[in-house]
Amino acid sequence: MSTHLRYGVIGTGMMGIEHIGNILALDDTSVTAIADTDPTSRDQGLAAAGPGTAVYTDYRDLLADDDVDAVVVVTPNFTHIDVMKDVLASGKHVLCEKPLCITTEECTTLIELAEGYPGVVWVGLEYRYMPAVQALIDEVHKGTVGEVKMVAIREHRFPFLVKVGDWNRFTRNTGGTLVEKTCHYFDLMNLIIQRKPVQVYASGNQDVNHLDEVYDGEQSDILDNAFVVVEYEGGARAMLDLCMFAEATKDQEELSVVGELGKLDARVPSSELHVGIRSGEGLPDIGKVETRHIVNDEIRYEGLHHGSSYLEHVDFAQAIRSGSEAGVTLQDGRLAVAIGEAAHRSIAENRPVRLDELLPN
Repeated sequence: MSTHLRYGVIGTGMMGIEHIGNILALDDTSVTAIADTDPTSRDQGLAAAGPGTAVYTDYRDLLADDDVDAVVVVTPNFTHIDVMKDVLASGKHVLCEKPLCITTEECTTLIELAEGYPGVVWVGLEYRYMPAVQALIDEVHKGTVGEVKMVAIREHRFPFLVKVGDWNRFTRNTGGTLVEKTCHYFDLMNLIIQRKPVQVYASGNQDVNHLDEVYDGEQSDILDNAFVVVEYEGGARAMLDLCMFAEATKDQEELSVVGELGKLDARVPSSELHVGIRSGEGLPDIGKVETRHIVNDEIRYEGLHHGSSYLEHVDFAQAIRSGSEAGVTLQDGRLAVAIGEAAHRSIAENRPVRLDELLPN
């Protein structure tokens, strides 16, 4: 294969358009084909990709196109399992948007199918690449705050956006809010702590959003707020604080990591990192806090996620060209889904849920 990479994008709704923009901002790449069942989305995808792009209604025709080297799957969550099965029969490189699937069991099926697969298989968990978050992770892994004891992630934001056919209004289609939305944060917890998660307990509800929304006689059932605690081997703990009716918030995401030596805070979208080192002396000498404004000058396309999707695509393309392993694996995607699924089970059954109830031995 030449160094020029030709992409096919399956699903050209809002996030599909986002991926097209990122791909076109890379060096030596093109979008040669798109596929979507919705005519409006197809038109928008063609407008984004440009004239000469092959347009398909059936994604399987795109997979059969010899002018496509790599595929980006950006279809509704509940379709990922079937689309990815077909992709994994094609031999093409693939980046599958989060969540990998809507259940842990489906993720395991894909892991088994991908055994020995010749192409790069990457899961789109781009929050790892947000500049302030990436800077925080780098400091953690350098040992700046010592051994991680606690991680706290807060997302206070606006409600779910409208999607084609309103598919995202129902848990059966999304896997639930704690799979659909917050698999990103569970992935960050795993990446930061770097130990095995063992138990999850959660409390959450649908209290404000979509309560008056009925589709074909069915009431929307999407959870809009939750607290989730994840316990890890070795005693570290992580907590998610999610509220999706908190638009009036300065920073939508806040991440805090505390070790025995100090504390790190990342803020998005202000892109600040606060580095605090304990003095060990107690009050009034509480230590020093440094504030850094994090800017990544390599980002060519900001898009909807502060440039993180662009950086993700840089690494995906590099993995394809170098023949290296995926930086975000199917196993990473499954673990993030498993924590979300366990959290929903914890809420439904009002009990702690061990991860080994969901993950294979």
